Parts: sequence; structure tokens; C-alpha cells
Amino acid sequence: MTPLPLAPDLVLGAIDVEGQVLPVFNLRRGFRLRERALDPADHFLIARTSRGAVVLVIDSALGLLDCPATPMIDAQSVEPSHGRISSVIQLEDGLVLIQDLEHFLSPNDARTLDEAMRAQAPNAG
Repeated sequence: MTPLPLAPDLVLGAIDVEGQVLPVFNLRRGFRLRERALDPADHFLIARTSRGAVVLVIDSALGLLDCPATPMIDAQSVEPSHGRISSVIQLEDGLVLIQDLEHFLSPNDARTLDEAMRAQAPNAG
């Protein structure tokens, strides 16, 4: 991973995925969880947003969940102050928080990331 010193605090750096340089998001920092060093066992999840692909560092993937028949609950009714969660699904064994990647970065942070990625581009490869 290449550091992006000019990027917002939620961005760990950038990696090359099949010739495309993608920002790597720190979900722990975004959700105010206890941070820890990256581990070789961590997984990188590539997600697509309207702004392009991004990489999310996750501890592990437990599998895929088909959209259940249970309706989604608007997250604002559960936790109005946390804009990164858009919906909640209640399952028999717990809750699933639906991440809104379109709003993971503030508009200002998105602009800062764009500038950091452009500044890094001549150094890539």
C-alpha cells in the first residue's frame, strides 16, 4: 500500500488493482472503533460507488447475505447522528448495518482525496 499523505484521515493509502489505483478506506476509523495495525489475515473488499471503486479493509468476510424479505429500517430512526449507516436489517441472530459508501467521506474529504490521488498519480507504477 502506498501512503497518501494529503488524503483525509479515513484513507490509509492506495493500492494498484489490475492497473487501477484505488483508495483504501479505514472502516475502523470511520466507525470510531479501536484501531489496530493491518494484519496479513485482513481482507480487502473492493466496492463500487458512483465516484469509482474503493477498497475497504475488513477483518474477514463471513459470507454473502441475500436481501431478506425483512424490510430495512431507516438508520436515522435508530442512530440519527451516524450518517455512514443508511439502513438496518434485523435478522434472527442480530442486526446487519448497511453501509452507505456514497456518504462515507464528507464532500470536503472527497475533494481532498481526489487531490491526493492526483498528486500521487505521477508517482504510481
